[in-house]
Amino acid sequence: MTGSELRSGQVADAAGVTVQTLRYYERRGLLASPRRSPGGHRLYPAEAVTLLRVIRTAQRLGFTLAEVADLLAAGRHRQGGRRHAGLRTRAGEKLAEVERKLADLTVIRDTLRAAVSAGCDDLVACAANSCCPLPFAELADRDGGAGNS
Repeated sequence: MTGSELRSGQVADAAGVTVQTLRYYERRGLLASPRRSPGGHRLYPAEAVTLLRVIRTAQRLGFTLAEVADLLAAGRHRQGGRRHAGLRTRAGEKLAEVERKLADLTVIRDTLRAAVSAGCDDLVACAANSCCPLPFAELADRDGGAGNS
């Protein structure tokens, strides 16, 4: 083992992941398969720690593992001179998605606050009351009266 190579446990500890996560990322192709020592131990380059931190950070920002894989591939292709949608484009798309979710969550929060303030205790009784803040009628109209079974 050279000074710049780390075993699985060392990489996982340094990156704040488990060894199982490390191996899962390998299976998913997010992390290259490491070389093996003569004794069969996985040996990772020190850069693997940075890559794992990048993957975890991207996940915390809302990117799926498939999206992370695409971002990593785009970065590799960009270095080869080919142009692909990179982080800026994909981060902009993710930001728009997050902003849509925040708008939806804001409506949900405000509606639930109104229901709590109105003292709604019974969904059926509340739905029959014209003063109920929950949007039963609006949702039924929007769904065409179809229920979600």
